[in-house]
Amino acid sequence: MRIKAHPFLLLTLTTLFWSGNFVIGRAMKNSIPPIGLAFWRWALALVILIPFSIPHLREQWPVLRLNWRWLTLFGVLGVSCFNTFVYIGLHSTTATNALIINSVIPVLIVLLSRLLAATPVSGRQAIGITISLCGVLMIISRANPDVILALTVNIGDVWILLAVISWAFYTFLLRHRPADLHPLSFLTSIVAIGVIPLSILYAWELSQGGRFELNPANITSILYVALFPSVLAFIFWNQSVREVGPNKAGLFLYLMPVFGAILSAVFLGESIRSFHLVGMALIFFGIHLTTRSAPT
Repeated sequence: MRIKAHPFLLLTLTTLFWSGNFVIGRAMKNSIPPIGLAFWRWALALVILIPFSIPHLREQWPVLRLNWRWLTLFGVLGVSCFNTFVYIGLHSTTATNALIINSVIPVLIVLLSRLLAATPVSGRQAIGITISLCGVLMIISRANPDVILALTVNIGDVWILLAVISWAFYTFLLRHRPADLHPLSFLTSIVAIGVIPLSILYAWELSQGGRFELNPANITSILYVALFPSVLAFIFWNQSVREVGPNKAGLFLYLMPVFGAILSAVFLGESIRSFHLVGMALIFFGIHLTTRSAPT
């Protein structure tokens, strides 16, 4: 299965879905324990995926067995670690800190590609990445440098940093994804693998009293994070990284503060200010500069 859409559109939708995931992670931090949210997110995503992927899993079982080491690594980094670390971090750090640290991912992907795979980075790409990063900082700091200078580091920031590192490595290592493996076989297998350590951690969380109510808000939140940031976003992301490479794909993560500001305005009643517009313009210009074809 290949989604017939431009990879840049898929990447934009992916960051929109993930921005919603951050908003829900922050909004539900007092209602759903972090490991519980991560476990039920991926357990439900697995239930959604299995009916569509069973024929491909049966057909490609030899390929899956041959590549179990890589699939295990993808499952641990992309499923077990990233969002679990984010949800844990959001319990003890501010949204501003989390967005700043998350904005390091595109730079880290470029560095990994350059250092570990000798992927060239043109001057135009470096400038585009820098401009987009400036746009992110503009939005997060509200055009006030004192906001950045006043930030303090706490244990939540460390968890977000661990999430950033795990996702950067996941994206960089997607180049080792088996080329002949169907997208649904790949995603279902790494989700199934990733749920195993999550189930162990969730059992521990339950033993510590980490339960939540089955009310409409909690159920709706879990349904959203299972379908959109998990199933759809991962399919879109994996396909797009394969088509445009990790460096260009990673740059689209700079859109998350943009969508975060818009979603906050729509659902939380927060206003869009002039610094949001300037920051958005810088981000879009940086993405355009980095992703457009080089002149011939």
